[in-house]
Amino acid sequence: MKNMNSMMKQAQQLQKKMMKTQAELATKTIEASAGGGMVKVIANGAQKIESIVMEKEVVDPDDIEMLQDLILAAVNDALNKSQEMVSSEMSKLTGGLNIPGL
Repeated sequence: MKNMNSMMKQAQQLQKKMMKTQAELATKTIEASAGGGMVKVIANGAQKIESIVMEKEVVDPDDIEMLQDLILAAVNDALNKSQEMVSSEMSKLTGGLNIPGL
């Protein structure tokens, strides 16, 4: 029974650390770009897009598809980098264990 109480305390401590880390990650940002930097996207550790910046030259009314492709590529790259950042930080807490939902 003593081991069970110890395990519960450890689990609660881990949960607190994870919540703190998640809050900290929500304030960290990463930047991704497409088209040689013509479209830039900033995402945070909460997997939210914070901003999208486009150079004027990339806005061509006759080629909207290219602009859409660049935005899509930059957003996907930003979200992937954000997920990698979160996974890296969480694995430090879990000692590399793959815990579902993290």
